[in-house]
Order: sequence, then C-alpha cells, then structure tokens
Amino acid sequence: MHGRPARWKPRWLHRLSHSIKGRLVALFVLLALAVTAVFLLGSQRWLSAGWQVFAAPLVGDYSQRLAAELGSPPDPARARAQVDRLPLAVSIEGPVVNYQTHPGRFEHRRAAEHGGQDDGAAHGQAPWAGSVLLADGHRVQYTLVAPPEFDRPRYLGWLTLALLLGLTALAYAAVRHQLKPLEAITAGVQAFGSGHFGQPIAVRRPDELGQLAQRINTMAHSLHGMLDAKRALLLAISHELRSPLTRARVNAELLDDSAERQALLRDLGEMRDLISSLLESERLTAGHSALLTERSDLALLAREAAEAHALSHPQAAALLLQLPPPGTAWAQREIDPLRLRLLLRNLLDNAVRHGRPGDVGSAGSVDSADRADGAATELFLRQQDDGRLALGVRDHGPGVAPEHLSQLGQAFYRPDSARLRSSGGVGLGLTLCRLIALAHEGELRFQARQPGLEVAMVW
Repeated sequence: MHGRPARWKPRWLHRLSHSIKGRLVALFVLLALAVTAVFLLGSQRWLSAGWQVFAAPLVGDYSQRLAAELGSPPDPARARAQVDRLPLAVSIEGPVVNYQTHPGRFEHRRAAEHGGQDDGAAHGQAPWAGSVLLADGHRVQYTLVAPPEFDRPRYLGWLTLALLLGLTALAYAAVRHQLKPLEAITAGVQAFGSGHFGQPIAVRRPDELGQLAQRINTMAHSLHGMLDAKRALLLAISHELRSPLTRARVNAELLDDSAERQALLRDLGEMRDLISSLLESERLTAGHSALLTERSDLALLAREAAEAHALSHPQAAALLLQLPPPGTAWAQREIDPLRLRLLLRNLLDNAVRHGRPGDVGSAGSVDSADRADGAATELFLRQQDDGRLALGVRDHGPGVAPEHLSQLGQAFYRPDSARLRSSGGVGLGLTLCRLIALAHEGELRFQARQPGLEVAMVW
C-alpha cells in the first residue's frame, strides 16, 4: 500500500533492517554469489577459447579413428556399438548409408552448410564435435551427448542448495558469536542510563568490543562517582539548613502579627518545602527500592486525596472526579500510598495554581453526573487500551506551549519563571511526581489540551 507507515513493516523485515548480524550475513551471501557468478562466467569464456585451440586437433584425430572402425560403407551396427560404449551421437550421410543415432542432433550442421559456413564455424557447434569425410563419399559426424537421465545425480542440485544454506547458517552463527558482546553492552548502557550502576558490563573478550565495554564501564564509574558526590553534597546542605530554618521559624512566630511577619513565615515555609522536596527527590533516586508498597485501592486513594485538597483549599473550585467505583478489580495495585498521595497533592496544587481563574463552585468534589461547570479541574483514574493505568489531573488553564512539554518535570524548570515566582512553587513539584512515577516503573505523561494541561502517571 502506497504511503504505508513504517510500523506496518513485517516484524522479520524490521528486525533484519535493525540487525547488524543479519545484514552482515546477507552481505556475505550476496558477495559469495557475485564472486561465484563472475568466476563461472570468466572461466567459461576462458575455457571455451582455450578448448578450441588445444582440444580441436585431438578431437579431429580421435574422430578419424572412430570413423575408421565403421568400415566402408559405414556400418550402422558398429555406430550403435560406439554409442553404447561412449557418450557420443553419430550421424552418417552418404550415397549408400544415411543413419543417425540421435535424430535431430545434427540439424545445426545442415543449417551451417546451407549458409555457406565451414563445419568448424557452424552456429552453435561445440569445439568437441568432429566431422570426417570418408573416401567412399560418406560423411561421419560425432558429437558429445549428456549421459542418460537415470545416470545423472538428481540430488546434486538439492545437495548444493543444502550446502549453501548450511554455510549461511554457519556464517550467521559465527557473526552472532562475534557480535554477542553487543547485547551485554546494550543492556549495560540502558541500565546506566536509568541510574543503575551496580552491575558493570561483563568483558568476555579482549577484542575491540571488549575494549568498548571496558571504556563504557570506566565512564559509568566516573559518572556514578560524580552523582554520588552531588547527592552527598545536596543532602548535607539540606540537613544543615533544617536546624537554622526551624529556629528562624520559631523566632518569626514570636513576632507581632503584621504583613512583614506573614511574608517572613511564607518565605520560611517555601524554604522548608524546598528542603523537604530535595530530600525526598534524593531518596527516590534509588527507584523502586525506595518505596514501601502495599496492596491499595487507587480509586479510594484518589477520593481521599480530593477530600484532603478540598480541606486545604476551601476557596478552590470543585473537582470533577472521573474514578471507578471503590473495589474495582483493575484499580487494585501494589503501590506506595504515601508517595502517591504526595503525587496527587502536587498535581492538584499545580492545577489550582495555574488553572483558569474565575472557576466557580464550592470546595469539595463532584462526580461526572453532577458536573455543572465545563471548566472544572478533573481528577481521573482510567485503564487504557494497552492495559496500563493513568492516574492524573487535567486543568482548564492557559496550558503550556508545546515546546515546553518535553522539559516539564525537570528540577527547577519554569516555563514562565516570573509568573511562577509570584504564584508560589520552586519547580520541584513535577520533578517529585516524575520520580514517583519512575519508582513505580511508570512514566509521567504531559499532554496539551484545548484548553489546559493534562498530567498523568501512567504505569
């Protein structure tokens, strides 16, 4: 089909186009076929020219001897005896005897004679064909013939094909063995890219691929050391800041109530949240091992998060809940409830902070059947067609420009830094959400909506 997308390619063709082993074996086979064809064609040309020079006199002399055995006039019975003894075809033409052991075999000679050509230059005449003119006027012609059909090795073609396939299989096995370290290198690079540096790439051979694996291990070791140093420094600074920050907050609480006191407490609260987020993000870098999982009902957990959000944001618009009923089988999963509550709280706070201003409604939550305002922030849990779960929030605010979507979730990234500073947040909320999703072996997905933004943990 013209214009068919690449994903509709057959799986074997897709794997072959991405397999170095398969392409090398195909290249070897094509090279072998090309070399064989060139060799056979060149040898045929060379042998045909050389045969005419060296074998023609021998064939002529041998033809004279065979013709002498036939007598005068030539005896067809003796000609038949020669054919039974040798792989020959005999033709006798003359005033007394006209006989052919293989009728139609010598028609090209008659055509050549009628065209005025010499017997030795007849069209299609092989150099190993002989012609003898006897003294009694008879012409005896000899030419080689193929052996009888039952004498031919019928299995020769199939044996050749089997040998070719066997050699191809051996070539593939040899190439696969030579390139086998690439599989370990690929798995190691993927593990290093995911932050797992505990298992280095196994170096099995001292060749170029082994040297490549060793260099990648050295690079990963250096990166691991730098990351550990960064984490240690960050954790040390965060822990050291907690004590003076706590003392500063206690002292601020003792001040008289004023606008300056409220601003100071707000700033101290942001610093406390920043330190807590940094510490939590460093814990989550350990991945799934940092989680305390248990069997939980995701729908019930999402409803509890909506109720907690309503209590902490009494002036916010009502949430639209798109959740399955409690007890739904596919909503029962092994999760870390504490971390998922943190994820939902961050997503809901982000939606309230950047959602469309002017949303109306009382604090709390409403089911989809009771929805009154098309711009309500949505909290959803759904099962996708591929079996994965999507738990997230969709707001109806101004959204995020498409060029910023791929960078959301990076630490301290702000699409609009001035607006975010005025509305709160330091750029770590979505980073924590991304780390929580990764620790649950999922991903944090950002999708632009019209209007608004949808952020969901998919796993």
